[in-house]
Amino acid sequence: MAFFYSLWAYSYKSKVYSSIMRGKYFGKLGGTKMKKLIFINGTMGVGKTTTCKELTKLLPQSVFLDGDWCWYMHPFVVTDETKAMVEDNIAYVLRNFLNCSVYQHVIFCWVMHQDTIISDLLACLEGTEYKLYKFTLSCSEQALEERLQDDVNNNIRESDIIRRSLERLKLYEKMDTTKIDVSNISAQEAAKQIAVLVSKN
Repeated sequence: MAFFYSLWAYSYKSKVYSSIMRGKYFGKLGGTKMKKLIFINGTMGVGKTTTCKELTKLLPQSVFLDGDWCWYMHPFVVTDETKAMVEDNIAYVLRNFLNCSVYQHVIFCWVMHQDTIISDLLACLEGTEYKLYKFTLSCSEQALEERLQDDVNNNIRESDIIRRSLERLKLYEKMDTTKIDVSNISAQEAAKQIAVLVSKN
């Protein structure tokens, strides 16, 4: 009788321990928590990529995708075909990130100067569960021009980027996003502001 009781006790303790360890394991990996999908947009040269890289350091279990990586080509050709291709590429990677148990925060940045671009991307993620956050990095025309001119001087960008980026700047004002003014703050500070807002909800 004592033998069977000891066997039952061992079995029970093993099940409890296994349950606890599963809880710890899945807790570390995000488990059943709702994933957080963080969209960060803004005109060219405003600091999206650098800010997102800093954000990955602040948010646990995070992964980052820059939309420009999904159609990095030369020469750069924008047609209906390439636009459809890049949206499909982005959706494919984002869906894989969201479905991976390792990640809790999925960070994505791209120019996305119209609400319809965001809507089209989200439509491609239909059926995937997540909580969405949308941020716009904005800045003054002077700050933007200075940043872009530095890039031009360092042969990082072509000179026409200044005109094209400034033309898009005002398009973001009416978008349904939370605005972060980065005119006088670093990418690290911008990332901290976003991390605080994401962590609150």
